[in-house]
Order: sequence, then structure tokens, then C-alpha cells
Amino acid sequence: MCGIVGYTGRRQAYPILIKGLHRLEYRGYDSAGAALMDDNGGLNVYKSRGKVEALKHFAGSKEPGRMKGTLDDGRFSQIARQLRDMPALIGRVLELDGRIRELSKIFTYAHNFLYLGRGYNYPTALEGALKLKEISYIHAEGYPAAEMKHGPIALVDNEMPTVVIATSDSIYDKTVSNIQQVKARGGRVVAIVTEGDTVASRIADYVIEIPEVCECLSPLLTSVPLQLLAYYIAVNKGRDVDQPRNLAKSVTVE
Repeated sequence: MCGIVGYTGRRQAYPILIKGLHRLEYRGYDSAGAALMDDNGGLNVYKSRGKVEALKHFAGSKEPGRMKGTLDDGRFSQIARQLRDMPALIGRVLELDGRIRELSKIFTYAHNFLYLGRGYNYPTALEGALKLKEISYIHAEGYPAAEMKHGPIALVDNEMPTVVIATSDSIYDKTVSNIQQVKARGGRVVAIVTEGDTVASRIADYVIEIPEVCECLSPLLTSVPLQLLAYYIAVNKGRDVDQPRNLAKSVTVE
């Protein structure tokens, strides 16, 4: 016994097929499969033993959000277009090299740094702090901006610079609030913001602007000025950025 569900149209096919297969499960099937055509005419086939739910998770884990019904076509096209343009966008950030080099001279002799980021850019803050401590030997901590009040804020003063990733995103206002809190305690703020920003830019002491991209792609751009800042601070201190002390290119012991 078999049951077939088909769909051709402009709507997302994947959720429609899964819903149709669920309706046929009362017949007692022990396996299911789905064949989906992509934009290039290729056929993607998925099959799994067991209930349709198993197929749903199997295929869903391999298909983009558009096919899963969690990403509409407009959003999908926007992300794809910006990914295509990413080399040029990164090139625009690299043009800030001279400004970041001058900025690095201000912080060459800082003993501690705090990096704050939210959402997608929390890992970027971690990476920025890691790179600074790795090649300049300055103590640096990356922290989720939402947790700043639970400890790191006690360290803030005019001797410890704070780097805040404050690009335009769904939690921008909360990040601006973090900048205000640091400033209220005498801290100096370097803010990574989106081009055209008019709020965080007025509060922060130093501003680095990057092109506007989708929130999920922003770490591809925000990581660049953080890497350059760490690089130039290390160079200013006379460090060997190609061979940091105590580090190995490959780890041979656990």
C-alpha cells in the first residue's frame, strides 16, 4: 500500500507535502520519502523509515529555511544577494584600515579590555577579545552585553576601554543602553555601528561604521575591524603577530 502527495505552485512545497503525508499515516506506513525540486531544476530526494515525523526532521535539517517555511522568498533573496556581495562589503570595511590604525594608538598601553555583543554578535565579541589577548598580550574579556550588570560592570572605569558591537538589529536599543551604562561609569567606548547610525554614534567616544547587512550576516563584517584593531595594537607594542608567545600552530597534547 502506498500514498502519494504532490504539489506544484508558488507556495512553500515542503510543509505542504509533510502535512499531506501526515494525513495518510492512518494507513500504517513504515517509511516515507519526499522529492523536492530546487531553483536550478535539481531533484533532492529524502527518505526515512518510521513515521513521517522522522522524515520531517531528516529533510528539514538539510533544507534551507525557505523550504522549511520559516524564511519567506523575499528574505531568502535578500540574504542570498548580500552573501553574493559580501567580498565587496568586506572590502569597504578594509578601507577603514587607516582610521583603525590611528585608533589603535590610543589604546596601545591599556591593560584590560571589555568586549560586549548581543545575539549573533556575542560570539564576535568573544573572538575580538581572544584575538587581542592572543597577539598583544593584553587581558581582554568577551561578554554577552545582556549580562554586563552581573559582574563586568564592576570593572568599568576610564582605564579600561569597552568595545561594543552596536549594529542596527532587533536588539539595538538594548545595546545602546549598555553603552550609556558604561559611559555613566566613566568608561571609554569604541562602538562598531551601522553606516548612518545617529544614536550610538553620539554616545560612544570612538565609532567605526560598517555597511548595513542582514542581522544574521553582520558577524562577517563586525569581525573585520576587531581583527584590525587587535593587529595594530599588537604591532604598536612591538609584538610578533605571526608567532605569538606560548602558542603553537598545531596542538599535539590535550
